[in-house]
Amino acid sequence: MSYFDFTGFEHAVRQYVNYELGKDMAQTSRIDQFFAVSSAVNRFVMDVGMQTRRRYLENDVKRMYYVSMEFLIGRLLSNNLLNLGILSKCRDHVGQMGWDFDAIIEEEHDPALGNGGLGRLAACFLDSLASLDMPGFGYGINYDYGLFKQRIVNGYQREKPDYWPNRSSNWLIRRYGNRILIPIYGRIEDTRDTDGEYNPMWVDWSLLVGRPHDIFIAGYGGRTANRLRLFSAWASEEFDMQIFNEGDYFKAVEDKIKSESISKILYPSDSQESGQELRLVQEYFLVACSVHDIIRIFQLSHDAFDRFHEKVAIQMNDTHPALTVAELMRTLVDEHALPWEQAWKITTLTLGYTNHTLLPEALETWPLHIVEKVIPRHLQIIYEINSRFIKELRQSFPDMGEDTISRLSIIQEGNFKQVRMANLAIIGSHSVNGVARIHSELVKTQLVPDFYTLYPHKFNNKTNGVTPRRWIALCNPDLADLISEAIGDRWIADLERIQEVERYVDDREFVARFMAVKHKNKEKLGQVIKSKSFVRVNPEAIFDIHAKRIHEYKRQLLNVMNIIHMYLSLKDDGNHVASPRVFVFAGKAAPGYKIAKLIIKLIHDVARVINNDPDIREQIRVAFIPDYRVTHAERIIPAADVSEQISTAGMEASGTGNMKFAMNGAVTLGTMDGANIEISERVGRDNIYIFGHTVEGILKLRQNYSPRSYLENDSGLKRVIEALASDLFNKKEPGLYTPLVDTLVNHGDFYCHIADFSDYCNTQLKIGIDYQDAHAWGQKALRNTARTGWFSSDRTINEYAAEIWGIQSQI
Repeated sequence: MSYFDFTGFEHAVRQYVNYELGKDMAQTSRIDQFFAVSSAVNRFVMDVGMQTRRRYLENDVKRMYYVSMEFLIGRLLSNNLLNLGILSKCRDHVGQMGWDFDAIIEEEHDPALGNGGLGRLAACFLDSLASLDMPGFGYGINYDYGLFKQRIVNGYQREKPDYWPNRSSNWLIRRYGNRILIPIYGRIEDTRDTDGEYNPMWVDWSLLVGRPHDIFIAGYGGRTANRLRLFSAWASEEFDMQIFNEGDYFKAVEDKIKSESISKILYPSDSQESGQELRLVQEYFLVACSVHDIIRIFQLSHDAFDRFHEKVAIQMNDTHPALTVAELMRTLVDEHALPWEQAWKITTLTLGYTNHTLLPEALETWPLHIVEKVIPRHLQIIYEINSRFIKELRQSFPDMGEDTISRLSIIQEGNFKQVRMANLAIIGSHSVNGVARIHSELVKTQLVPDFYTLYPHKFNNKTNGVTPRRWIALCNPDLADLISEAIGDRWIADLERIQEVERYVDDREFVARFMAVKHKNKEKLGQVIKSKSFVRVNPEAIFDIHAKRIHEYKRQLLNVMNIIHMYLSLKDDGNHVASPRVFVFAGKAAPGYKIAKLIIKLIHDVARVINNDPDIREQIRVAFIPDYRVTHAERIIPAADVSEQISTAGMEASGTGNMKFAMNGAVTLGTMDGANIEISERVGRDNIYIFGHTVEGILKLRQNYSPRSYLENDSGLKRVIEALASDLFNKKEPGLYTPLVDTLVNHGDFYCHIADFSDYCNTQLKIGIDYQDAHAWGQKALRNTARTGWFSSDRTINEYAAEIWGIQSQI
């Protein structure tokens, strides 16, 4: 597949070492070697990128722009080498230079551009867009620091700055000549134009400068490389110099620091009003830079805006970029003098909105006074959009009640007025999609049913997917080689073909080889656990893995409750497990989320007790891998026997970790929630373990839910709660877990841990029994890999392209 000439590769590496680093080859450190190799490889990527750009310009293609606060792209060197088809060739050349290729790969920092599933999905989409040769581009922020680096101190999560060397990264191409000036703050002056029409003037604004940086995302096959454009915030040099020359030197420096803090860190805390303001400024900065750049690119080939929506599609990844509606309107009306009606038609036909949550608190609302302070002109536009929208409602639906109109309004009225970003995104888009079939139905029936009644044609489903390049071929090369040996390697570009491997499910030798790959991956993960968590684990045991953001609805607490139940059953009752277990946790809790952080502490305390108990530790081990990120996921996922996907039914939008684990031969233990439902349909109910209440069951349960009644009828559950309350796992900090007990027993157990406890524990017992039949378990695992081809992000992107964006492959 490789079309790249390596004759100049070593010369490019030497040039970088000599003239960028000012060193001889013999003086290079490992990080020097990484920068030199990545610089040489990026030349190949940029060549493809420039060819792609010319192809798009010549064909005047419609382009899609994916605007997202997060892009969790992971390490780029190995991924680019794989997609360009030169991984083995580069390994050989680097080895001939006397350098250790694998060690060089390990030098790369994960780019700190995201947090979790939202950002990783965006990254998978960019990979698929390029691999499908479609003109799709990303827009984000060039953060200096990610969410945070997680450290564990005595079981407690401690947050440290997550810096990545973005200012020295060879993947980032600095486009300083394309800087973008962004007005912010100021006030509105009411004026009239020469025709006597109302003409508001945004005056006394400050300026932000958006400096673009590009990362080329190479598609599989090496034909296409699309651009991820990231903006860094800088203070306006002219504005700062004026203040400086007037003598207020400290104010000049203060304003510069304040401006540049916008792209400093992902998701600054919004617990204080100053943090809320910074978050809003951050979102506006992303949107304003993106819209300005999209229009600039459009105008390179077009003089008028009549066909803008025919050449441009913009997808808003959750509510963070919802201000795109107001900013696109402001730009078209204020800067390009389009009539309101024409601008609104263009805006709604251009924009699409993806919802990622069913949690009402995650649907962003901003205090109106902060919006007015930060972007006063946009607030005017939002009010105008809302006024026209409500007027249309009253005319079209004269019998519509005021309560319904109030729910549909972009402005939440009352003593503390708020701007509802989800309402703005829905009203301003032609498409509103969920990310799993059940999620999309719940968006329509529970989250925003009034909007669905009003605009049923807008709502649709696009079940998430993940790229098989990173999540099988790159992270699990032995499995990829085994599959390719059996059915060829065309599955990497067309994952539906992986179903062909199922014909080997009754071949005992093949199943044994499949499970030998799993065992090898478990040994590798065992070394990671030993080095990161200081726990020795047995690769013969079931590796039961729960790796995702720590949140009550994701129910890591339910998992721990079962571990405590198993421990007490073994310790006090003299029982034995059917199969030894290694329970592995990984994930971060939001810094201000006290209950989630307390769950992390509980995991560590339970692990400490069990792992140091000589009677139990050969049957159960518990480990927490700190600082979960893409690189860790690439090691964890291939090693899993059991994938914990146990969210409260109706709470998880989709999940993508469930797909990655299943693709790599893990058997899912889950509720009928998110994409678990579609996974169960694809892999078959005999190859997945489903437990717990359904969405409908949860809704019915909550009408008259009494957690205490469960305790009275379940002695095992009662013993677990008593253990939590008795300080069994933390005698030095008595009462530490009282908040967890209260949440479960006294405060309603909103996430239904207690209601699902018994079924979960019984299902875990069944897994232990089933695992004893190694061949039958291997068949389950192989069927999971063979039947998850539909969950490729290539399929998802093809659906978006055909049904929402209107873009096509350009090869």
